[in-house]
Amino acid sequence: MKLSLGPVLFYWDRQQTLNFYADMASLPLDVIYLGETVCSKRRDMGLDDWIGLGRELSQASSAQIVLSGLTLIEAASELSGLKRLCDNGELLVEANDMGAVHYLSERRLPFVGGPALNLYNGHALAELVKSGMCRWVPPVEISGEMIKGAREQLASLEVTLPEIEIFAYGHLPLAYSARCFTARAENRPKDDCQFCCQNYPEGIPLLSQEGEALFTINGIQTMSASVSNLLADYPALVASGADLLRLSPRASGMSEVVAAFDAVRQGGLPPLAVEGCNGYWHGQPGMLRAEEVGLC
Repeated sequence: MKLSLGPVLFYWDRQQTLNFYADMASLPLDVIYLGETVCSKRRDMGLDDWIGLGRELSQASSAQIVLSGLTLIEAASELSGLKRLCDNGELLVEANDMGAVHYLSERRLPFVGGPALNLYNGHALAELVKSGMCRWVPPVEISGEMIKGAREQLASLEVTLPEIEIFAYGHLPLAYSARCFTARAENRPKDDCQFCCQNYPEGIPLLSQEGEALFTINGIQTMSASVSNLLADYPALVASGADLLRLSPRASGMSEVVAAFDAVRQGGLPPLAVEGCNGYWHGQPGMLRAEEVGLC
């Protein structure tokens, strides 16, 4: 089983971003994703910066470097930037929008199908595999059984199975909007947000009227309140056919997270339970921890 580090979903300043990846370079990661997937206004790191960082990481580690594209394309400038990213000429691209899939397919370039593409069955997978998808990151709400079913359906169509990469740790990216929730929380218009996302390195907790954690707000992105953690489900991840486990960056503690997953994939016993949620993996509401409701 390989371990991947997903793209940073939060808005950190340039120095914090560079410091983070300097720390990650020495860890046992097989794939590292770079790039902005949430908001094009987050410009502390441009495309040339990401490519330059990718070159440095390639020299400092043996990890495969992948560039991730935006999930929600709303303007001509964003489409132009996406095309530049797809035409980078060096690094594999993660497509998080069907426009990127179309562009990469036209140029016969292989790509990773990101979790925002909403691929749920073998027939949809077959179309994208034919278009060049070499790795599939299923939507975060798919259960292990659904992934196994999609694999079996794809095999019945006699289409080569792509690598499967499961989102195994981090706040789950659930939805995207044309509106910026973080700017609204600070009573700022989206066009004059003053990059206030940087004030919240792990987003803004959103509580229910009863005071319970419900979501995490991250700019235009809505995320899970709890951190999803599938470490205790490692045997089921293997059985599902997963090739990679994605660990989504957080502002602190990532070295310990990577070490825990690495220890289990090296033969250590997975824990009986972990902090966080894993309901989606078991076909239940995502905010649940399956062990608490007797599903494990």
